[in-house]
Amino acid sequence: MQVGNARDLHLYLPARSVDAIVTSPPYWRKRDYGHPDQLGQEQTPDEYVTSLLAVMSRWKALLKPTGSLLINIADSYRHHRLVGIPSLLEVRAAQQGWRLAHRIIWAKDSGVPEAHARLAQRHEFILHFAWRRAYHVDLFDFAQRYGEGAKPGNVWTVRSTLHRGDHLAPFPEDLARRMIVLACPERVCAACGRPLVRLIERGEQLNETRPQARRAMALYRESGLTPEHLAAIRATGISDAGKAQRVQRGAGQNSARTQHLAAEAKAALGGYFREFTFAQPVQQGWAACPCGARAFEAGLVVDPFAGTGTTLRAAHALGRRSFGLDLSPPHYP
Repeated sequence: MQVGNARDLHLYLPARSVDAIVTSPPYWRKRDYGHPDQLGQEQTPDEYVTSLLAVMSRWKALLKPTGSLLINIADSYRHHRLVGIPSLLEVRAAQQGWRLAHRIIWAKDSGVPEAHARLAQRHEFILHFAWRRAYHVDLFDFAQRYGEGAKPGNVWTVRSTLHRGDHLAPFPEDLARRMIVLACPERVCAACGRPLVRLIERGEQLNETRPQARRAMALYRESGLTPEHLAAIRATGISDAGKAQRVQRGAGQNSARTQHLAAEAKAALGGYFREFTFAQPVQQGWAACPCGARAFEAGLVVDPFAGTGTTLRAAHALGRRSFGLDLSPPHYP
């Protein structure tokens, strides 16, 4: 982490080198950090968004073609009304060519007390922007960590961080970890920088939080069936059941052995065989990079408003490379 201006990030990093920018810029008119180059003390919401977009425009050239930008941002009140800063940023960013990949709600358990006539603010936004269509998202790893095997949603409940030390507004490390897992690849090609692709297959294990899945797993363990039987179930699906036999593409096209194994498994499991068509995915390894190089390295996370270094610590814990800037010397809690 270095002392520097977020506007000058391009002076520290080469073009097309960054996998993900994960940051929480100063909110509009919330805190005055007393620095002449600070962002957040503009006179109007429109001027604030203009300043933020100008900084984002400078960052654009640093992102890889698969790179993206995640910004934690909140709204503000002025003259007894919300001014709509997140919405304004979305619209203005789209006009400049940014793609809004995700609008994520950070649901908090606490927040700054509000005026007497207002509901307490219990959420903020994570706006996920990309410059190109082929941006990297790792839904598999994110689901393994936060979705209990299912495809996770865009509302993240994360406990707020207490203010410690000199820095006024640290954001939670768990929030930074989620942003990094979602957008920064675990491995990239050391030669061309492309994110490596996980090789995923359906495994044997079901999500046993569901009663039907627990019963299916119990029957499987008692039956003496093998992983080959489960593979046969997934190959045939429900193609021999009612209407599916008539409409499912590929029905009846499996080998005789596959159909025999599937029949054995369905006889042993009864109707619970359907559970194994939705077995949890398992990573089998990594695909080779199309460029042919074998060496790899960790993805690079950058935080241009690094503050207490939360994003950098989260990146280190996840095995990513990281770089941070802040106008003031690091304020470690």
